[in-house]
Amino acid sequence: MTILIKIILAHILGEFFLQPQHWVDEKERKKIKSSKLYLHVAIHFALLAIFLWDISFWPLIVTIGVSHFAIDAVKLIFQKEKTKRLWFFVDQSLHILCILMAYIIYTDNDFDFTNVFTPNLLLLIICVLFLTQPVSIIMKTIFLKWNIKALTEGNESLKDAGKYIGILERILVFVFVVLDHWEAVGFLITAKSVFRFGDLKESKHRKLTEYILIGTLISFGVAIFIGLLFKFLQ
Repeated sequence: MTILIKIILAHILGEFFLQPQHWVDEKERKKIKSSKLYLHVAIHFALLAIFLWDISFWPLIVTIGVSHFAIDAVKLIFQKEKTKRLWFFVDQSLHILCILMAYIIYTDNDFDFTNVFTPNLLLLIICVLFLTQPVSIIMKTIFLKWNIKALTEGNESLKDAGKYIGILERILVFVFVVLDHWEAVGFLITAKSVFRFGDLKESKHRKLTEYILIGTLISFGVAIFIGLLFKFLQ
């Protein structure tokens, strides 16, 4: 388990923290001809080598690194402006799948190479890191579905916004009830009251209010899910 956590931590750092936006822009322009693509993959190799720190893991490191390059290359070749949202999730899903497969194939046992980074500590680091930049990028990708510039134009509702808000609200209420945190349910009710449509001074703000509600509930939902996952894996 420790090895897998280290690999995932290396992936999060390399994918979301050590890859500036201008690298992403250059890769999308030049595709596989971009030097930033190869630098990005090299960083993943380096992080894996540092975190695992054992020459016997070289097949695992090479497999994950090569698969990372292949997945990113395919994404850059076939991704279009309209399919960025889809390819983001396909790309990340394939990365995680390859990591899991490589871990299963190349490791038999979980060796404890260091007493400094315990599984709980590494898991905590992953949870905290994931709730920062990665979640911001994921939310930005989700919101590509809507045109932000048009949020205050007209008074019609965002497409499917009511459905998303309802689903997220029910999930959050369920989690709070299971954890016996009824005060959190009250918080949700209060928050919904603040943003209720009837009190809007101008009807053109309706889409903007829905947009804010979706973003708030997604953030709460992801944070609660990660918190529960951390407690479960402790």
